[in-house]
Amino acid sequence: MRLTPEEYRHLPHRRITLLGMSGVGKTFLSNMLRREDWFHYSGDYRIGTRYLSEPILDNIKAQAMQVPFLRTLLRTDSIQIINNITVDNLSPVSSFLGKLGNPERGGLSLTEFKRRQALHHAAEVQAMLDVPDFIHKADILFGYPHFINDAGGSVSELESPEVLETLARHTLIIYIKASEQNERELIARAERDPKPLYYREAFLDEQLTRYMAELELEYVAQIDPDDFVRWVFPHLFRARLPRYEAIARDHGYTILSSELARIRTAAEFDVLVERALAGKGAS
Repeated sequence: MRLTPEEYRHLPHRRITLLGMSGVGKTFLSNMLRREDWFHYSGDYRIGTRYLSEPILDNIKAQAMQVPFLRTLLRTDSIQIINNITVDNLSPVSSFLGKLGNPERGGLSLTEFKRRQALHHAAEVQAMLDVPDFIHKADILFGYPHFINDAGGSVSELESPEVLETLARHTLIIYIKASEQNERELIARAERDPKPLYYREAFLDEQLTRYMAELELEYVAQIDPDDFVRWVFPHLFRARLPRYEAIARDHGYTILSSELARIRTAAEFDVLVERALAGKGAS
């Protein structure tokens, strides 16, 4: 969707997809706009509640079955486990992805890790292809005039032309580019609190080989799960940048996370978008 600032200003229904690494402000902005008549579509929430709900529950049950007391209760249908995911609490999706490495430290085997990565990839593709339906629902069913697609940080990794064509056809794609300070903060946060992530398989294979060679490890089971996430995150961050930039160049526009951090209202966000449309945004 290509627009001039004036065309955007006069749109009766504004529909936007936000792209960028986790932590650049996509959900912060979406939550703010949600209070001002924008429908907040969270890609990760859709993944967790629709496409990965059963695998997430199976994973939780498998953990519970290792506790004899809970095992007995589950097998006799005495307790029920539910996936209590919300837009503001997406931990079940993250915990399902898991981390690669030593099982005694909570790590997964390479086979199981890749299986979950593949399931997440398929789920994220479907969640993004659902955007047109939810634009319709937001307007017709819920009466929201505007729509914000809070896309996951790994959308740039999907390698799905259909996803990009769908998002570009139905929404205005805005890439939130991390400022240098924000980039340092994101890397530091990953070091303090390493979280499960999605990786393209080719990227994972390449980085895993490098990591194991550097640490002189023979088996994936020797990997410290948190240490691998800390090590790989800066490489992942830099590998995703040209992918985001290519999407913004071919299908959308770019704003800086430092610009977004100053936004407090929907009207201020609209001004920022108009500047990007006019070519006055991030370079």
